[in-house]
Amino acid sequence: MKVSTKYYDEIFDFKGQWDMPSKCGLRIIRKTDRTYVIVTELYQDNPGTSVTYAGKSLAVQICRATGLRLEEIVYLECNPDTDSKLSFYDEEYFEVTFDAPQAAYRLLEHAEVKDLFDI
Repeated sequence: MKVSTKYYDEIFDFKGQWDMPSKCGLRIIRKTDRTYVIVTELYQDNPGTSVTYAGKSLAVQICRATGLRLEEIVYLECNPDTDSKLSFYDEEYFEVTFDAPQAAYRLLEHAEVKDLFDI
């Protein structure tokens, strides 16, 4: 299952669980009030850990590579639409916060996603 490049600007290589070489799609959107870091699952094109299982480790690796600060970004995970008949492959965006011992996920509403990409 291939993911359309409309979901990301670059492929980001990262160390997944147990330092396994992994890949995700990455898009950074800078708005006047916030910086959004969006990681996208690549499914069959990712040889390693999914973005969800990489969690905070992936966010930290992106921040180090791009000069951003974890506490100053809005971190989003994208499950892209893959034109599958299975509903769990529909497009969804989640805001992820790492304040607690376990990450918290909030599904973005359609209007929030639309506002995000209206630059």
